[in-house]
Amino acid sequence: MDTKFDFTTLGAQPEERLVYVKAVEVASLPDEVREAAGDLEQLFAVHDSDGQQLALVADRTLAFVLARQHDMTPVTVH
Repeated sequence: MDTKFDFTTLGAQPEERLVYVKAVEVASLPDEVREAAGDLEQLFAVHDSDGQQLALVADRTLAFVLARQHDMTPVTVH
C-alpha cells in the first residue's frame, strides 16, 4: 500500500497549532542552563511542529499552561 497521507492534519483543526512537550535531562544541556536549573534533574521543552524549541520550563504542567496561554495545543512526546 503506497497511499500518501498528510499526518500533519490528523485531528487538527485548520487554526489549531500543535506543540510537543518532552522531558529533557538537565545533564544533557549546556553549562549555563544546568547552572540555572539548580537542583532539578529534568526540565520540559516545548517544540513546534518543525522541531524548533520554543520554551524550556521547570515542569510538565507549566509547559502545558504556557502552550495553552499562547493558543497552542500541547501534546506529550514520549
